[in-house]
Amino acid sequence: MKNSAFTPGSLNKIPQVIYLYYLLKWLLLALLVSCFIGPVTAFFLISLNWVTNWRENHLWIIALLPLGGLVIGLLYHYLGSNVVKGNNQLLEELHSPKKIIPLRMAPLVLAGTLITHLVGGSAGREGTAVQMGGAIADQFTKLFRLKNRDRKIIIIMGISGGFAAVFGTPLAGTIFALEVLVLGRMRYEALLPGLMAAVFSDYICRLCGGAHTHYAITTVPGITTENVLWTIFAGILFGLAALFFSKTVHFFTKAFSQKISYPPLRPVIGGVCLAIVIGLMGTTKYIGLGIPTITESFSQQLPPADFLIKLLLTTFTLGAGFKGGEVTPLFFIGATLGNALFLFVPLPIALLAGMGFVAVFSGATNTPIACTLMGIELFGMQSGVYIGSACVVAYLFSGHTGIYSSQVIGSPKHLLYGRIKGKSLSQL
Repeated sequence: MKNSAFTPGSLNKIPQVIYLYYLLKWLLLALLVSCFIGPVTAFFLISLNWVTNWRENHLWIIALLPLGGLVIGLLYHYLGSNVVKGNNQLLEELHSPKKIIPLRMAPLVLAGTLITHLVGGSAGREGTAVQMGGAIADQFTKLFRLKNRDRKIIIIMGISGGFAAVFGTPLAGTIFALEVLVLGRMRYEALLPGLMAAVFSDYICRLCGGAHTHYAITTVPGITTENVLWTIFAGILFGLAALFFSKTVHFFTKAFSQKISYPPLRPVIGGVCLAIVIGLMGTTKYIGLGIPTITESFSQQLPPADFLIKLLLTTFTLGAGFKGGEVTPLFFIGATLGNALFLFVPLPIALLAGMGFVAVFSGATNTPIACTLMGIELFGMQSGVYIGSACVVAYLFSGHTGIYSSQVIGSPKHLLYGRIKGKSLSQL
């Protein structure tokens, strides 16, 4: 203990002015970063809403899915080869810092996502907001000549700010940015900066016109042994759905990369297949974000196969190389799966939909705490026990897999495995 840098006694001698300096430093940086992330995210949300409405009023554009795929493929092949990894690139830079994330990541993922939704791809928006936030925030590393330890924190701020602004959930955004880095570990030194960036980015996004969908769980039953057991059962199914989603998106990504050597051609061929399938289905219910269906899942019985169709369309879309995020489709999959469980699970339909909404997301991203907070922020504290239970069980049953292959295992989900600590999900 004699040679330790800090001891319990020495910590008590640190002047509080140091804490004040730390607070002011990151408060100012968070405000500065958020002044860029908030408006950009608002622009993205407004643009995404516009292209979605335009597509629904001009359905002929779905036939241009192959052309949209070609544009995205060419953009990333010739202009974005150094940012093509997306969210995984942010995680890799946090684990092993090498060079500043190119700012071009932001406009490329923005354009790619808008094109994907315009022509009818099934994708989300979280990946876009997180990548824009991370890329924008990392530019301040060079501007202020930040050290590696501070650079990691500011990238975390970008992730939390982008996530919070795009979903309107600052608490979930804060914890997501900390929890997603290393499975089973969180960086508490980034807690304050991440929270400030999430709160400011969300607030500024709303000021700039960014709107969010509202959901409601109107009936929450009392906590009983039977209800808890049914919640655990549902959580298991949500976790298996998350596992299937992760495995399927990795399968399609690998299949396209192995079968088609020229990257820009992958989304073209994928676009042809998607256009044919969507035409044969005769509905646009399963493309884009799917917000109307998510909303309906809280109040009325839907076809039981909805979650599976959305899962297959989304994993194929992303595996082919189209851009966007996985999270809103995961919301769709979880909410409609919960809706289907209402056929035999004696819990309110809105509660089942809300549990699935966040629990499948929890299992696919390995972020049960963030997803629990998101559920509370979106649906209210009354459903918190059910939401939290479903998220934790889904997290366990999704296994050591996830949609982010660069996620590192800091602590295994259980003690039945051998030594897997320190490995990334892609190594398992």
